[in-house]
Amino acid sequence: MNRLRLAVQLIFTVLTNGYTYGYLHGKIYQGNLKYACVPGLNCYSCPGALGSCPLGALQALLNRQGYRMPFAALGFFFLFGSLLGRFVCGWLCPFGLAQDLLHKIPLFHKKKRLPLHHILKYGKYLALVIFVVLGSLFLFGGFAKVPAFCKYICPSGTLFGALPLMAANELLRGQAGGLFLWKLAVLLFILLLSVKVYRPFCQYLCPLGAIYGLFNRFSLVQIHWKEEKCVSCGACERACPVALSVREISRSPECIRCGRCVSACPENCLHFSRKENVSTAKDTVC
Repeated sequence: MNRLRLAVQLIFTVLTNGYTYGYLHGKIYQGNLKYACVPGLNCYSCPGALGSCPLGALQALLNRQGYRMPFAALGFFFLFGSLLGRFVCGWLCPFGLAQDLLHKIPLFHKKKRLPLHHILKYGKYLALVIFVVLGSLFLFGGFAKVPAFCKYICPSGTLFGALPLMAANELLRGQAGGLFLWKLAVLLFILLLSVKVYRPFCQYLCPLGAIYGLFNRFSLVQIHWKEEKCVSCGACERACPVALSVREISRSPECIRCGRCVSACPENCLHFSRKENVSTAKDTVC
């Protein structure tokens, strides 16, 4: 399962960031594919990006004059949320892959969570409300609306967008100022923390994960637990990278459905399934 997930992550990252010309010449792809969003956090400004980031699209719609409901972005979130939930985070997000690879570096004593996790986990919801919604509407920039999360926070945009563009474009390097240094500091902090703590950005700061997490209980793809077969060995809980209990797996907004619990279970009582199969199984048990 772990090898399969890594392969899917790598393939999806290459497919969605495969504009080689952009990396070589420091140019952003502006073709028709940019009108389509990819499900994971994938910066519009990355020179290799062929699609757009759904968070960026939501902020762009909120940045429009007047206060119109961004139905296109909301429909996109509902579609992928209701189908996959945070499976997107575990399998299809390039920045999630970057954190996964950093966490494999054999340095430090590894931790699944930060202290005060029960409080800090709500940081991603605050980021969603303050920087994505309110920030894009009126909090920052005075009367000039700005995509606040992308502009001030997003580490994925710095890693996959700003740094490659500046490496290939001398003019951009000369224009780098305080804002870039701030975002670079945010990125470096998250990357260094990722070596010790599993996916700190996903757990504590990602607004996209906050949105998809709201669908975890209801999405079509689930990890089903056959409670009647469980011997309470705790293997799944020890394998879970975000320290969830067996009853929280798949249902908790924190579960990214990485599948490690499925691989670890010696009794095969955890497996991926469609939601309707979960309901049928529960009816059979009852």
